[in-house]
Amino acid sequence: MSEIEALQATLAAEHAAVYVYGVLGGQTTQSGEPALFAAVTSAYTTHRGRRDVLTRDLTDLGADPVAAAAAYDVPAPLRAPAQLCRVARDVEDACAATYAALVASTTGHRRRWAVTALEDAAVRVLAFRGTPEMFPGADEYTDR
Repeated sequence: MSEIEALQATLAAEHAAVYVYGVLGGQTTQSGEPALFAAVTSAYTTHRGRRDVLTRDLTDLGADPVAAAAAYDVPAPLRAPAQLCRVARDVEDACAATYAALVASTTGHRRRWAVTALEDAAVRVLAFRGTPEMFPGADEYTDR
């Protein structure tokens, strides 16, 4: 996979993450579940920032950044905190996989950025009641 292809795939994952976290944010309340609300809000803000960095990087490389889809599938129902956490964990796992591919396809500052994003996704899974992974983003080495 080329660097631009890996950046495009990661951008596509970030578009999906921003969308899904927007939906999750609409299902949480600061008064009812303050920790979950804070975790979802933080994730949304982080993924928006990463989306913007990736868009800028692709533009700087002379590529047309992949556009967001009009909508993304979001599992239903999303009524209980456990259901919201499960979806958030799935988003972070999907992003971790794209960050791992980006690490393998880049060098220098982009690789350092991808490693940081991969680490953050692994930690963020824990905020959504996940379990630690030995090699996050690398399903072939999963310890489950």
